[in-house]
Amino acid sequence: MLSYMKRGPVFYRNVVALAIPIILQNLITNSLGLLDTFMVGRLGETPMAAVTLANIPIFVVQLMTFGLQSGASVLISQFHGKGDKGSINEVLGIGFYVAGGLTFAFGCVMFFLPLPFMSLFGNDLAVVALAAEYAKIVAFSFLFDSLAQVYIAAHRSMANPMLGLYILGSSMVSNTLLNWVFIFGKLGAPALGVRGAALATLLSRMLELVIAAGHMAFGKSFRLQPGRLLRPSRAMLNRYVRFATPVLFNETMWGLGTSLYPTIMGHMASSQAILAAYGLVGNLVNMSTVMVFAIGGTTAIIIGREIGAGRREELYEVGLTLNTLSILLAIVVGAVFIFLTYTLFSPVLYPLFHLSPEAAEIATMMSLVSFLILPLRAFNTTNVVGVLRGGGDVMAASMIDLAPMWLLSLPLAAVMGLILHWGILPVYLTMSLDNLIKLTLGVWRLRSKKWIRDVTAV
Repeated sequence: MLSYMKRGPVFYRNVVALAIPIILQNLITNSLGLLDTFMVGRLGETPMAAVTLANIPIFVVQLMTFGLQSGASVLISQFHGKGDKGSINEVLGIGFYVAGGLTFAFGCVMFFLPLPFMSLFGNDLAVVALAAEYAKIVAFSFLFDSLAQVYIAAHRSMANPMLGLYILGSSMVSNTLLNWVFIFGKLGAPALGVRGAALATLLSRMLELVIAAGHMAFGKSFRLQPGRLLRPSRAMLNRYVRFATPVLFNETMWGLGTSLYPTIMGHMASSQAILAAYGLVGNLVNMSTVMVFAIGGTTAIIIGREIGAGRREELYEVGLTLNTLSILLAIVVGAVFIFLTYTLFSPVLYPLFHLSPEAAEIATMMSLVSFLILPLRAFNTTNVVGVLRGGGDVMAASMIDLAPMWLLSLPLAAVMGLILHWGILPVYLTMSLDNLIKLTLGVWRLRSKKWIRDVTAV
């Protein structure tokens, strides 16, 4: 039944070589994100709810950046398969322009209108005011982050995932150290609380870009061509718009939809407890998905490279193999995290974060639901981000990713939470319904084999 998984040791060694640096990168990022949440959580439930609230729009802009990376990666991985470094420079240059422009505009809104902007996402005045302080300081950090991320993603698409591990690892370590200094007032610094967490984020993102710029100047694995980087051709711009714009739209709308869920929670009864629980569980869920997203990213690299090199014969079986591998890993990881929910998270971790009994109960519920559906999320992530998008089938991938959320899960969650006032359990369950629809549509598209497209020849 699983005969297609017999692909030989060379194939799996290649998968492991690409996936492990991405896994470590995601693990470092999410582990230190959990430590960040822990430090803010030591200040109390209100500060943690405020940072969770501020992260709602931040999550959207981060996904926009991810969309730019993914869209560019569709092109870069196939150009890499052809050995066309000049075209890679042009794609990278366009990515810099678009990412820089979008995150600069977002930073201006966060910096100049923090209170009105944060008021859109919650109704607890104390939480909103604290979130606005955080947002004003952290506003332009995402300009620095987006430029570094676009560069990291380009190297990942060229089968060099170790660069991201080095840069983001350094950034996240510095973020944690600076959190300790500025949140609690260590080493002679003032105790700034939530504002200290924002300052630490800003400084660490600046460091991230400095390291990336140093690699651009002195790195030998891929030489930049300033002429093509700064002045990409109109033909490349048209190709970028055709294949990267749908991915950017996909990630932006997915991020916006995902961010509307905590916005709904922020207007429900007991919103402070719900947001505090959601902020903590979000970090735990991110920890549980590091391998899933690594397999998805690895799949996109492999699929794109094989298409670019003209090797299409076994791509369907390759996609099927990597989807299955992702599901099997998710079953194991989900089971481990369910066990940890009862043995570590609920009795030990939640009290460390000073969660109220109500918030702890909500967090346990959210954890169980999230870890039970992890295999579904694993397939959908690997199939949409890795197979379909990596194969150049960006429009179908976007429709499969967005339609179930916007047409089913999101409207139902809003009705249940804001009109019927059914409580957080049915709302949170409804948020997961789209995964079932994505599974059905994704399998159908995978089996059609219409997703195999050479985007460099268009």
